[in-house]
Amino acid sequence: MRSLRKRPNLRKTQKAKLGEESRSDGGRGEWWFLLWCGGEAAKTRMQLHFSPSMRSITILSSSSNGINSNGGGFIDLMKIKVAARHISYRTLFHTILILAFLLPFVFILTALVTLEGVNKCSSFDCLGRRLGPRLLGRVDDSGRLVNDFYKILNQVNAEEIPNDLKLPDSFSQLVSEMKTDQYDARTFAIMLRAMMEKFEREIRESKFAELMNKHFAASSVPKGIHCLSLRLTDEYSSNAHARIQLPSPELLPLLSDNSYHHFVLPTDNILAASVVVASAVQSSLKPEKIVFHIITDKKTYAGMHSWFALNPVSPAIVEVRGVHQFDWLTRENVPVLEAVENHYGIRNYYHGNHIAGANLSDTTPRHFASKLQARSPKYISLLNHLRIYLPELFPHLDKVVFLDDDVVIQRDLSPLWEIDLKGKVNGAVETCRGEDEWVMSKRFRNYFNFSHPLIAKNLDPEECAWAYGMNIFDLRAWRKTNIRETYHSWLKENLNSNLTMWKLGTLPPALIAFKGHVHPIDPLWHMLGLGYQHKTNIESVKKAAVIHYNGQSKPWLQIGFEHLRPFWNKYVNYSNDFVRNCHILET
Repeated sequence: MRSLRKRPNLRKTQKAKLGEESRSDGGRGEWWFLLWCGGEAAKTRMQLHFSPSMRSITILSSSSNGINSNGGGFIDLMKIKVAARHISYRTLFHTILILAFLLPFVFILTALVTLEGVNKCSSFDCLGRRLGPRLLGRVDDSGRLVNDFYKILNQVNAEEIPNDLKLPDSFSQLVSEMKTDQYDARTFAIMLRAMMEKFEREIRESKFAELMNKHFAASSVPKGIHCLSLRLTDEYSSNAHARIQLPSPELLPLLSDNSYHHFVLPTDNILAASVVVASAVQSSLKPEKIVFHIITDKKTYAGMHSWFALNPVSPAIVEVRGVHQFDWLTRENVPVLEAVENHYGIRNYYHGNHIAGANLSDTTPRHFASKLQARSPKYISLLNHLRIYLPELFPHLDKVVFLDDDVVIQRDLSPLWEIDLKGKVNGAVETCRGEDEWVMSKRFRNYFNFSHPLIAKNLDPEECAWAYGMNIFDLRAWRKTNIRETYHSWLKENLNSNLTMWKLGTLPPALIAFKGHVHPIDPLWHMLGLGYQHKTNIESVKKAAVIHYNGQSKPWLQIGFEHLRPFWNKYVNYSNDFVRNCHILET
């Protein structure tokens, strides 16, 4: 900072610091204070000039960086005229002290604005526009404008959108129309709201359409799997090796030997069955103790038998039987199943129009997806109901592990036979508690209609549910109960009430029938949700003994989750000739 700049009209100059008195010793009596600020890029100078007559005080400012449009010279920033009456030196002295006190603040503010705008302002007028509001105490009124717009939005939100309102197709078109038609704020708000509601409806409709397409994809049979079944069935009729007895005659006694570990697998999917068996055998510490009882329907029996006859999994034992080969499965013993298959309302519910009668405006996509999953035709399949007849189908066995065909075994399951069920029938994983709040949050209220008087009277909505798919059943304890009769009774009640008590497959009647007969087991034995929870934790999947692709996104379908499919793919025999000829490729 420097004080006092030489002027041609000064006889003698003296240096003075800001706040100190300095004057000439005679002559014209001009006083100058000079202040500099800034570096080489931006240097601001301010001068305080007192006229010889002391009748005016002028504040001048200049910038050396080209901001001043006058070529870097001084320009009057403020000029103060003093009255013509005599002013005492004491008054002048006090005035100078006050100005000397205020001047640094004005100088610093000016310097800051100059430095901020050195690359943005091209003239001194720009500096004035930036500095003026600050000096005069003006504030930005954008906050007021935002508040006014909020008020307009609230008013528009409470109004009805005109039916004949013509909406632009995009935001850019909206902006263009605003420029052309000079929309006011209210018109803009109405147009914006109408556009957002339109796009929300379209997105919602697209989501429901996606769910419907996914439901149809999940209910269909992939071309490759259908091809595999046909080719293996043809092989059964033409190849004697495909018709060999399973298991071989010398191993037949082991089918009822309770020292072995017996698995029951009902399925009509040959590829899925091969994965379940292969994963169990490869993960077992004692594969020679494994016996698989595969139950399939009549149309799939030949192909299923051919696969395991031509692809043995020794030392494990595999038995393949069709439902038509069980003498016990007669219409007299399973009257409810006949009613399920022949009841028009049931067939229409599972095979009819899934959109008709559905109020999509009051339904969330997730809730709609759950309803679609409940309407899968597999729920009226005899294979899906076989689990309730295990004690009768295997009268010589004491304990079995029941498996669905959409599971993969990753650990040795022999410790399951050592679990003490404490007199209970069903060892299962409970699904009302766990890390995944979507998958592991199922209670009775998720499966039953508690507005129905029978349901409200007999069940507790907060009771914890459990999972099918991997269960350890004590058949000896089961035979002492009336579980099957209870199952039939409630199934009939639901049929008579036109499916108003529940609508989700075979689990709800099982939840009632096994009430009081379930022993919870460690959740690590059975991990659920890989068929509908795409955010499944991969580390948890690796730790689980059995992973279950329950849901629509099965790993053998194109709609399966890519990041979860490898856990299933590694047990598929892609080198098999039948698999390759049906173009079932690893993805």
